[in-house]
Amino acid sequence: MSVQTQDVRSNRLAFAPSFALSMLAVAVLVLLAVGPVGGGVARLAQQGHLHAPDLAIWTRLSLPIQIHLITALSALILGAALMIVRKGRRFHRIAGWTWVSLVSVTAGATLFIRTLNHGSWSFLHLFTAWTLLVLPLAVMAARRHAVSRHRRTMMGLFYGGFAINLLIAFIPGRTLWVMFFG
Repeated sequence: MSVQTQDVRSNRLAFAPSFALSMLAVAVLVLLAVGPVGGGVARLAQQGHLHAPDLAIWTRLSLPIQIHLITALSALILGAALMIVRKGRRFHRIAGWTWVSLVSVTAGATLFIRTLNHGSWSFLHLFTAWTLLVLPLAVMAARRHAVSRHRRTMMGLFYGGFAINLLIAFIPGRTLWVMFFG
């Protein structure tokens, strides 16, 4: 086994515990945030049932929320493809720039979404700030051929940002939960 293969395998193994710890920390933060209304959330979760999306809800969403959902879903699908394909090729570069654009628009749209906290930004906007700060750093790492840093940062943005925010988006009572389970 070559040294390069061993490095990739050890990087993947090192990523798993840190990702699991990050997800645990986020779950605790979400539970603390939901804590005061936890009983209501639990009741909604018990009453929920999976169904086709309620498109009437979609039509009532504001334009920033619609843009956010479309670009987030597109970035999720494209990001999954990018995790699978061979890196460094032309497709990776073109799709990568497209993904960066989608994530930038997704994060930018959240700056106009303030319904969760009565017209003010909420703690979820910390993810927006983090994304808008880290995304250019990941691009700079790729342009400087710092492949390891680029890989870690992009994987963190993809798995952390999308996994965490998908979990938060489907908290019972929130728009996506109501659209699919309510």
